[in-house]
Amino acid sequence: MASSDWPGSLVADRAPGSAGALIPAIARAHRAMGERLLQGTGLRTGQELVISLLGDSPGRSQAEITRWLGVEPPTTAKMLARMERAGFVERVRSTEDRRVMLVTLTEKGRSLHHRVGELWSELNRITTAGLSDKDQLELERLLLRVLENLTPGDSPVLE
Repeated sequence: MASSDWPGSLVADRAPGSAGALIPAIARAHRAMGERLLQGTGLRTGQELVISLLGDSPGRSQAEITRWLGVEPPTTAKMLARMERAGFVERVRSTEDRRVMLVTLTEKGRSLHHRVGELWSELNRITTAGLSDKDQLELERLLLRVLENLTPGDSPVLE
């Protein structure tokens, strides 16, 4: 595929067996739609995942958040620093182990937890529009298989 064909004609002109080329295009489109849905919340893409995690399971260490997100530690450190400056999270010392700092949502962060869930539901609805329940289950099965293929020996970050 010529670079001039990317991504405009990707779907129309793709050759059989080029499903792998669709994955980055889908990821970019999914991220862009997520960014549009997050407008007005004060969150940047990816931060909604931290809001969701900490809203469901408060008081996580930075290392736990890093593992859950499946990113590198510096990525998590930058994200949490931005979120802390924006007033969404705070770091508090663990009551069980005073050496450990736990990340928790502030009141401002907690106020977004429900909204983030609604936004993810909307993103999922948009993503799977026009697919039957059976097709959605099949798509999920196939995507999990692709994830397993790309992460041999690793356990996917889908807890």
